[in-house]
Parts: sequence; C-alpha cells; structure tokens
Amino acid sequence: MTIESKQITAEELSRMPDDGFRRELVKGELREMTPAGNAHGYVAMNVGVSLGVHVKANNLGRVYAAETGFKLASNPDTVMAPDAAFVSRERLDKLGETSGYWPGAPDLVVEVVSPNDRHSEVVEKALAWLKAGCRMVLVADPERRTVTVYRSLQEIRILTENDAIDGAGVVPGWKLPLAEIFA
Repeated sequence: MTIESKQITAEELSRMPDDGFRRELVKGELREMTPAGNAHGYVAMNVGVSLGVHVKANNLGRVYAAETGFKLASNPDTVMAPDAAFVSRERLDKLGETSGYWPGAPDLVVEVVSPNDRHSEVVEKALAWLKAGCRMVLVADPERRTVTVYRSLQEIRILTENDAIDGAGVVPGWKLPLAEIFA
C-alpha cells in the first residue's frame, strides 16, 4: 500500500490555527515543533534583546522575534521561523512594506538548540539558511554553552563562554559576550 502525503503551501501554512505548536514548511512538508523550554527561551531572549537594542539604537534595520516566517523557496514552498532574525535597513528600504512572510532569508538568523533537537537537524537548518542567502547564522547551544557561527559553508566557528559574537559585516558594531547569553 502506498501512502501519499499532500504537500502544503505557504498560503495554507499561514491559515493554520494557533494551537500552541510552532510550524515550519520544508519543501512542502509540514514540520511541527513543541513549544520551547525554559533554557531555550531564556537564551533566545538574551540574544534577541541585545541584538534589538543595538539595531534600533543605530537604525540598522529590524529585528524579528521567534515565529516570524521567512519564505525561502517556492514550488514546493519552504517557510522557516528562526528564534530571532535581523534584516538590514538597505534590504527593508529596497523591498518596502510587505505582508505575510518575508520573501527570502534574513541577513542574520539566531537558532537556539532545544533538548529534543538532533544535531544533524540543527546543522541541516543552519545550512538551509545559508543556502537561501542568509549572511550569518548563530546556533546557540544552552547545554554546551557554545555558539556556532556560520558565515558560509566554509567559514564555521565554535565560540565558547570566553568568546564574543561579533556581527562585523552583517550587524555593524554588534558584539555580545557569550558569558552574557548564558548568565
């Protein structure tokens, strides 16, 4: 017996009910995630607040909270939602106001590892962001107290608590010591 799975579109995803699950769409396949836990939310907020304050103070663009969808591909559709994201002022001005999902990848993505995440899935997601045009992906791991910085498929660096995130080239002037993220 063959089981046929129906692909979902970005439009169908946007009409799904808010029932406590986070959803993403990868090549038309619906992926549901349970709500994040305590450490995940705390780390995501620490990074997001620091990023947001810096971006707003310097008029660099916009910072988006978790669950903001970015449409990375069409036919089949891919819509992913990072834990935090940044889009530069230049790109915002070029596109203008938009409704629905942001068309394309943000300049910076923050993903926080949850206890039930598999390492291979986290790496796959980081690489998908880069392939879609994201210029910097930060993967924060609360358990290991590290941040992996992906700037390209070849430039990947693991930071520890004695290091700091440096947004150079993507978020000018933004620096965040890891000790503050996991404090």
